[in-house]
Amino acid sequence: MNFREKLEESSRRNRSLLCIGLDPDPALMPIADVLEFNRNIIAATSDLACAYKPNLAFYEALGPTGWQALKGTLEAIPAHIPSIGDAKRGDVGHTARAYASALFEVLGCDAATVNPYLGGDAVQPFLDYRDRGVFVLCKTSNPGAGDFQDALVEGRPLYERVAEQARAWNTAGNVGLVVGATYPRELERIRALCPEMLILAPGVGPQQGDLEATVRRGQDRRGGGLIIAASRQISYASKGRDYAAAARREALALRDAINTYRVLP
Repeated sequence: MNFREKLEESSRRNRSLLCIGLDPDPALMPIADVLEFNRNIIAATSDLACAYKPNLAFYEALGPTGWQALKGTLEAIPAHIPSIGDAKRGDVGHTARAYASALFEVLGCDAATVNPYLGGDAVQPFLDYRDRGVFVLCKTSNPGAGDFQDALVEGRPLYERVAEQARAWNTAGNVGLVVGATYPRELERIRALCPEMLILAPGVGPQQGDLEATVRRGQDRRGGGLIIAASRQISYASKGRDYAAAARREALALRDAINTYRVLP
């Protein structure tokens, strides 16, 4: 089973487009043990999520113990739910091969986020893993996204060119796009350019992305093809010992809110 098949099965099983980010921040966590914290979040939400997305930066910042926590976290995700390694890797070919090997072979992630700035030879080592998902940064959710992504190239914004190039790379059906929920008009344009591709949409919650607009403009013609990523609003719904129960309540509410905006055939 490849990444997309695994994602679609998980989405059907849990009636969900919700991807839960696992981004441990010691300043916000009510317990010190990162792996225990993540395991409890996963256990409380595994019937509500279509995927889990650990952001590698939070684990790398913790040193060797963080790396071990990351491996343990990935192992704690139920086998039928895909993992997205949010690494945003992008480098020259031989380095990209090492990054891809680390993410897909050593860690065993089902998908990864990739920075296309260096061009096709930097993305190709990830694409070579035809059973894994490759999410190309296209129109990111941060305020400074437009500094480069909105720059005009032959009269069109760069993010449109990135979307079209990613579509050309999608020969194995394993390429998706990262498009922030904070930019729903751009999301609508990207969906029109790439009607069949997966879109990973971060930015709801603290970044104040428009959930309804994101779902309505980002879903494909079958009411899917979209992964809504939420991290802090779920993991840190409570700073007390009830954090897992609070995470479940928030995840349930968000999953159900997403489903109210889906148009299913």
